[in-house]
Amino acid sequence: MGAQNGKDLLIKVDMDGNGTFQTVAGLRATRISFNAESVDVTNSESVGGWRELLAGAGVRSASLTGSGVFKDDATDDRMRGVFFNSLQPNYEVIIPDFGTITGAFQLTSLDYAGNHNGEATYELSLASAGALSFASL
Repeated sequence: MGAQNGKDLLIKVDMDGNGTFQTVAGLRATRISFNAESVDVTNSESVGGWRELLAGAGVRSASLTGSGVFKDDATDDRMRGVFFNSLQPNYEVIIPDFGTITGAFQLTSLDYAGNHNGEATYELSLASAGALSFASL
């Protein structure tokens, strides 16, 4: 995978629960992290005292973060509604030249900020809330 534009990493939210995805507007920085917990099964018979891990065990998760400026009333309203109504809609995360991750996420943090001589900004954090699917590009 060669160099990519950061602006091409997109977070899209299902606007109506029917698979109508729209890019969360105004994001300037986005990040996705994948995590897998390990289950240690090391015992007195482990060769050379090396740690052994149980394959296929543990919890997998993903987290998303984004920050940006207000730009689009529809997605701003949707994200506020998702937070205040404790919804877990589906999201699409487009990773350029890699693929698309799709699945439910919970909006765990929604921060607003602004300086008197600058634009209003926001930051959001999402945590996976179920199985995710991957489709390569």
